[in-house]
Amino acid sequence: MQVKLKEDIRIEHVEHVYFLGIGGIGMSAIARYFRLKNKQVSGYDKTRTTLTKTLEEEGMKIHYEENAALIPQDIDMIVYTPAIPDDHQEWEALRASGLPIFKRAEVLGMLSKSYRTIAVAGTHGKTSTSSMTSYFLRSGGIDVSAFLGGIVKDYQSNFVFGDSEWMVVEADEFDRSFMHLFPEIAVLLSMDPDHLDIYGDHREMLDTFKAFSLQVKPGGSLLVAQDLVAQIDPSWRKALLERNIAMYSFGIDAAWFKASQLKAMDHRFYFDFEVGNEKRLSAGLSMPGDHNVSNASAALGVAELVGADFEKMEQSIPAFQGILRRFDFIVQQDDLVYIDDYAHHPTEIRAAINAARKLYPSKKMTVIFQPHLFSRTRDFLEGFAKTLSAADELILMPIYPAREKPIPGVDSGRIASLMEKKPVGIKNHQEVMEYIETEVNNIELLMTLGAGDIDKVIPKIKEKLNEKTSA
Repeated sequence: MQVKLKEDIRIEHVEHVYFLGIGGIGMSAIARYFRLKNKQVSGYDKTRTTLTKTLEEEGMKIHYEENAALIPQDIDMIVYTPAIPDDHQEWEALRASGLPIFKRAEVLGMLSKSYRTIAVAGTHGKTSTSSMTSYFLRSGGIDVSAFLGGIVKDYQSNFVFGDSEWMVVEADEFDRSFMHLFPEIAVLLSMDPDHLDIYGDHREMLDTFKAFSLQVKPGGSLLVAQDLVAQIDPSWRKALLERNIAMYSFGIDAAWFKASQLKAMDHRFYFDFEVGNEKRLSAGLSMPGDHNVSNASAALGVAELVGADFEKMEQSIPAFQGILRRFDFIVQQDDLVYIDDYAHHPTEIRAAINAARKLYPSKKMTVIFQPHLFSRTRDFLEGFAKTLSAADELILMPIYPAREKPIPGVDSGRIASLMEKKPVGIKNHQEVMEYIETEVNNIELLMTLGAGDIDKVIPKIKEKLNEKTSA
């Protein structure tokens, strides 16, 4: 095939897309888009997982050996993840091929140009909020497409193909990926310090969030979490006004898109949703926690702006099953509860633990946490120690490095050393399972937290705990 320049590529003319790192949650969503468009899709990933097996069943050809000879010869577009190391054999070969190469974020930006885009941004809550937004809108008569950062149980997928002009995407701040998006509606959930290996400091990160918000199309809307409104300073407000971008607050008792009358009952969080002071619906959310109620108010705010049917949504919201690894109930018995969550930042950990405490105030809480990234662990050592101290019993796993090389002096033991009043165990995957087997009769409320490969122990823990409940 004749080599084309990157700028000459047209998505609709692409026939065979190759994904380097196809098993990533964001990469696989785009791969599914191309496959559903009847394009040929192939790729490489380091490890065969449940997700990559599913992709293969959907007709994608994937190999797991780092070998440039296994790259198909007829590809005409390459999509890669920044997590791929520079010295990766296939990455070196693809760069030398002359074929057009795109970051995942670039492709998402290209795809979004064909839709009226709703972009959900923030250092926490993107997947939960974008998933709720997609589900609520679809149940309210707006057949959106959606690229999601998790597997939504209702769809058993991280990609939803719709038949409307609207698309929901996660606007990822990592590597400034969201700067490829120019949405009609944007949601700003949180701006806590994170990815400081990318940004250098919090100020630079905040400036980039501001720049993203100003990429909302003129006449569009920006929804801002109530507790962030004070950070939208006069110069930021002026810039929004000059671009004719309307700003709305959302959250629990927010000024505009408001969740009110909040109460926890029967494993759900119940609330009313109001626009201004006008009630739109009452709902019982299956994803517990004040933070998820706030996220739901953002999703419902978007629904108000795009004209979804609130009567239909009120009927369907209780049936929303949630997202894998987002406050995910693995075992739920009267005497034993096991919850798994992707939380990997101190703010997310605090939210998950607080939600579990509200639901089960009398149960002893055991938390198993796997830190994600050496740099994040270094940057938030005290934050991790403080939030994790809320557990009654804590086990730390070794740091999951992902794309990073080890940082001398940074390990899980550093977190433990800051928790002098609480004994902390440090255990690898096998030792975690040995602990579960030994202590199974003493576990009342168990939480596994982290964004690394802690998910590998979930089915094994579930099996052991179910043995206890069936004994």
